[in-house]
Amino acid sequence: MILINGNFLCRNLTGIERFAFETCRQLDIILAEKNASGIEFSILVPNNAKTVPEFRNIHTILSEKPLKSFPKWDMFEIAMEAKKRNAVPLNFSNTAPLGKKSGICFIHDIYAHDFPGDFVTFKDRLIRAYSCLHYRNIAKNARLILTVSEFSKKQIQKAYKTDAERIIVVPNGWEHFNSVAEDNGIFSRFPQLAENRFFFTLGSLQKRKNLRWILEYAAGNPEQTFAISGKAIGGMKSTELGDIRKLRNVVLLGYVSDSEVKALMKRCEAFVFPSYYEGFGIPPLEALSAGAKIIVSKNASLPEIYGNAAAYIDACDTNCSLPDLAEKPIKKEDVDGVLRKYTYRNAAEKLYEAVSKIEDN
Repeated sequence: MILINGNFLCRNLTGIERFAFETCRQLDIILAEKNASGIEFSILVPNNAKTVPEFRNIHTILSEKPLKSFPKWDMFEIAMEAKKRNAVPLNFSNTAPLGKKSGICFIHDIYAHDFPGDFVTFKDRLIRAYSCLHYRNIAKNARLILTVSEFSKKQIQKAYKTDAERIIVVPNGWEHFNSVAEDNGIFSRFPQLAENRFFFTLGSLQKRKNLRWILEYAAGNPEQTFAISGKAIGGMKSTELGDIRKLRNVVLLGYVSDSEVKALMKRCEAFVFPSYYEGFGIPPLEALSAGAKIIVSKNASLPEIYGNAAAYIDACDTNCSLPDLAEKPIKKEDVDGVLRKYTYRNAAEKLYEAVSKIEDN
């Protein structure tokens, strides 16, 4: 039996959590279609989960225990439950039980390993130490390692000398955005965006999201307008946040809903994503699905994912023209190709295939 760690049901469904939820939904459908091998999937749901999924073919096990501590749950509770049920745990969240009990695990990227200089405060360093503990544990002990791009696969291999055969790429998707209805009320709250052409960027205000690039470019191009959404995360707040507030051509939106994000993507001149480190990078995929042009950095996984469907910038150099890049012709078939390739259905197919091989052995 495969026991899915339902820890992601105790967080807001963004990023990794959304990927886990949507991939499990598609896996539930696949199990009805072609589970000839009879693989049994269950999900362990903490009794304080924000939502309890209604799966038909993935058995829901409601734990008697709440998730009060993610480290305790991820390192001990899921392992004990898996042992009791003679199951292999499946972990989506870059964490796992220690040692040979780790099971099947996702490492979406190894940012904390690759960019130690981004972790400055005491809290940051604790986050980095905890993240690197799990990276190493999974790389050394997991029965199977899952990641979201060839880039991340290569980084894991390089850092931990892991055999390529143990790492399977299961990329992200975007279909959740289909059910999002755009909310143009955002333009009433920020009328300057309704009146002007603007570039839009989205993401938690972490250092790797490269707010410095927007700051430097916007300062040098005061005639262009920028809208930035995203919530700063603890000690990982970008040091440029204070400086960027001083720029009159930059509108800091704070947290915006998915519906508002979709409206912004549909109306922007282009969606700009200058991040210098991404295991995958979901926001540009959402932007493509909304019909926006995308301008992304040529760093990390982004060229692999977006190919000819994007225009590219150097994450370390603002000597470019965003309006010119936004005018770059992009073929519809290139955009459609990206949207067809990266879906939760495809992710679930790859996950099912990988787990099937484990079960066969």
